[in-house]
Order: sequence, then C-alpha cells, then structure tokens
Amino acid sequence: MKLAEMRLLQTEELKNKLADARNELMNLRFQLVTGQLTDTSRLQQLRRDIARFETLLREREITVAQGGEK
Repeated sequence: MKLAEMRLLQTEELKNKLADARNELMNLRFQLVTGQLTDTSRLQQLRRDIARFETLLREREITVAQGGEK
C-alpha cells in the first residue's frame, strides 16, 4: 500500500491495518523458521508498512495535541 493511499484512511482503519500487518508479520516469521516461506521480500515490505502506519498514527496524535484535528 502506498503512502498516499494510507493517508486517505481513517484513524480506526489505520489501527486495524496495523494490527493485521503485525499478525501477518508474525505468521511470516513462523513460516521462515519452519522453512515454508518462499517470498522473503514480503518480510521487509511488511516491516516498512508497519513503520508507515505507526508514523501516520503518530503524526495524527501530534496534530490533535497541537489543536488541529484531521
């Protein structure tokens, strides 16, 4: 998912997507350990997506704390 698409999501949707991404990352780590994972690049993609979600959520927290709500 691209950053522009992420910015269009509501805060609750971002939190849900973040939780889903974390669960998927956990599952992929298990697959990696057991030797079932074929697409290892997905791990890096997910880690970056998780960082993007967390960054957007933090930006929104800061915006709300400063008085301007998005």
